[in-house]
Amino acid sequence: MTQILQPHRIELDDVVLRPFVARDEAAVAEALRDPDILRWTAGTAVIRTPADQRARKWLEPRIDGWARGSAVFAVADAATDYVLATVSVRDVNRVPDQAVVAYWVSPAARGRRLAARALDAAARWAFAPDGLRLHRLSLDHALINEGSCRVAVRAGFQLEGTMRDYYLEPTGERHDSHLHSRLATDPVGQCPGATAGS
Repeated sequence: MTQILQPHRIELDDVVLRPFVARDEAAVAEALRDPDILRWTAGTAVIRTPADQRARKWLEPRIDGWARGSAVFAVADAATDYVLATVSVRDVNRVPDQAVVAYWVSPAARGRRLAARALDAAARWAFAPDGLRLHRLSLDHALINEGSCRVAVRAGFQLEGTMRDYYLEPTGERHDSHLHSRLATDPVGQCPGATAGS
């Protein structure tokens, strides 16, 4: 049975993690014009959708993701509410006390360590007694996606190993992937700007 999650908001100093809403479509459309986001995180169904409809195709299942057991956060500018990135905690408790995380950052917002800060904040909430009360979060990325590896490590996700030919690109090309995880019991330093609030 799918666990329904209560939508949540996390405030950092310059950004807010909040649920996606329909008005985020323009920001998502801008992000999906980036070839790296399309390559690594958009998914085959979105890529096969005509370009002018991709944002809606990507956004619709994320708006109601909370009702389907996935905490999908828009990472929005605190002043303008414009979406700069996303981080999701999905498949919550499909394996008891565990979930999988994923993220992307729009090209214009890169270079601020935004993904690591948002991922850290989402992880802290996922582990918290007043959050999801999880024990383990995992993520994977293709080895050649080195930026994603840096994000994982900065957010306290330890490298566990390499999964051979795990990632399949829409082109059919396969890549080895790194598997990272973070446990509720791991000692993790504070990422800059990662003070959570409700």
